[in-house]
Amino acid sequence: MNTDLALVLLLLAAAVAMFVLNKPRMDAVALLMIVLLPLTGVITTNEALAGFSDPNIVLIAALFVIGEGLVRTGVARRLGDWLDRKAGSSSSRMLVLLMLAVGALGSLMSSTAVVAIFIPVVLRISKNTGTPPSQLMMPLSVAALTSGMLTLVATTPNLVVNAELMRRGAQGFSFFSFTPFGLPLLLLAVVYMLFARRWLPAAAKGAGGDQRQTSLRQWIDQYHLADREHRMRVLPGSPVIGKRREDFVVRASGISLLAVERPIRFGTELIRPQPRTEFQAGDILLFDIEPASLDIPALCGQYSLKELPLAEGAGYYTDHSQELGMVEVILPADSELIGHTIREARVRRDVGLTAIGLRRGAVVLGQNLLDRKLDVGDTLLLIGYWSDIDRLGSARENMVVINRPAEFDEVLPAARLAPQALAVLAVVVGLMVSGVVPNVQAALIGCLLMGLLGCVDLNSGYRSISWQSIVLIVGMLPFSIALQRTGGVDLAADGLIAVVGNATPRMVLATLFVITALLGLFISNTATAVLMAPVALAIAKDLGASPYPFAMIVALAASAAFMTPISSPVNTLVVGPGNYVFGDFVKVGVPFTIIVMIVSVLLVPWLLPLR
Repeated sequence: MNTDLALVLLLLAAAVAMFVLNKPRMDAVALLMIVLLPLTGVITTNEALAGFSDPNIVLIAALFVIGEGLVRTGVARRLGDWLDRKAGSSSSRMLVLLMLAVGALGSLMSSTAVVAIFIPVVLRISKNTGTPPSQLMMPLSVAALTSGMLTLVATTPNLVVNAELMRRGAQGFSFFSFTPFGLPLLLLAVVYMLFARRWLPAAAKGAGGDQRQTSLRQWIDQYHLADREHRMRVLPGSPVIGKRREDFVVRASGISLLAVERPIRFGTELIRPQPRTEFQAGDILLFDIEPASLDIPALCGQYSLKELPLAEGAGYYTDHSQELGMVEVILPADSELIGHTIREARVRRDVGLTAIGLRRGAVVLGQNLLDRKLDVGDTLLLIGYWSDIDRLGSARENMVVINRPAEFDEVLPAARLAPQALAVLAVVVGLMVSGVVPNVQAALIGCLLMGLLGCVDLNSGYRSISWQSIVLIVGMLPFSIALQRTGGVDLAADGLIAVVGNATPRMVLATLFVITALLGLFISNTATAVLMAPVALAIAKDLGASPYPFAMIVALAASAAFMTPISSPVNTLVVGPGNYVFGDFVKVGVPFTIIVMIVSVLLVPWLLPLR
């Protein structure tokens, strides 16, 4: 062993030790390695920083942006809600559905891409159910890594091994050659994680604070709003057609027009009722009406309106919670509203919100709301558009915001663009599967399309990238160059050939799996496949055996990167959201890697004969 190799191995051991101790944090360790490796003289500073221009790093960053587009448009939410509905109250069913969904999508596109897309989905599920993210993020990464064993294009190591086969004159693998191995391993991964999740940290629930936050439904119950929601359609020939809102005044106390739901080409839109808003036939008027304040059938008859049934399962316009929301405000001692009735205060004119509830201490005052005089410390419940509620937070002259519901944080900035976001995702997946352009270019095209269609903007795109994960991956990439340059890889390959030369074929396959998996602890699984595929095929030739089982075992082992957070970008991405430490991956990953090795060594010679 030369001095340079000794220095590189010493730095690698130091990095692994700091990862195990979790001091300092992982991205800080990666930055430290970027600084120290060039000081050994083995690589240059430019080579140490080259990871920032690596296509895989750019791909990961681009996929974060695509994932943000899916979040902002509600695609991730709908997927999470679907999984939530199907799983019900069963955490085991949730884990199974999540892993199967990740495995299915990961068989067609980069596993790194799948994890980047599913992280916000899992965080939403965690928030809704109170399940700690740590209980779901590790199953997510395990399913994504296992999905790389399902098809030829599922992960880069498969393509690397296949290219080496073809370079040596073999036919190569077909698209589904990996499926007979990957499918049983995916199902095995699901069963394993149902057991192994007990080893994962269960503290710091992802939605602990949010679960205590007030919801719209709680306010509906507290302020007795359930019977005040009324939807009325404007019928053809109605006298209100063509009239402005300022001209349509119902002479009764306790009635407020909150919004107008208007049919458009591809659905409906909710219109803010401005004084000059003109009503059209087919409009649905959303009213807040105090019980017993007026005769509803008489109102419908007078204005040719048809009362509609309320949305099933919704309560007081919660089905419009993406546009309409509520907020509680308190009146300070110097408020100009003190001593005035709500009608006189003209809250709607000043802040664009409608008062629908009044609480004095713990007592809710419901009847004749608009004619009650306001006092110091009164709490008003206001309803209106989220944009007006957001602006109200900075206006403290006459009222102070004391409580916003949990739904305030759930508002989607681009909820109506979900079809466009799905179309962009389909284009990206199609380009990756077809191989028309490199994966990184397909992802960048997806980023541009997301921005062009309005699914993301520049600020949200930059904020969506997990720079901690990016720095960690970049900081570990130079070790691959350093180990090759100092002869560390050649030394390992020569030693492997010397050890397994006279062993049985199954023992050779097992040894290849172990060496490939161990090498993957320190360098990327792609680099591992590049280094080990020639070794495996050379051994197959020496033994006079078929090259296919040896190539397959290397591909499967390269994807079995479960043991550390730096074994694969897939693991690195879930470290932060799952709040994991190095040891969490060791506890879960090492036993499963052994299981995968045993199953692979049994299946590969059976399905791909050695002779």
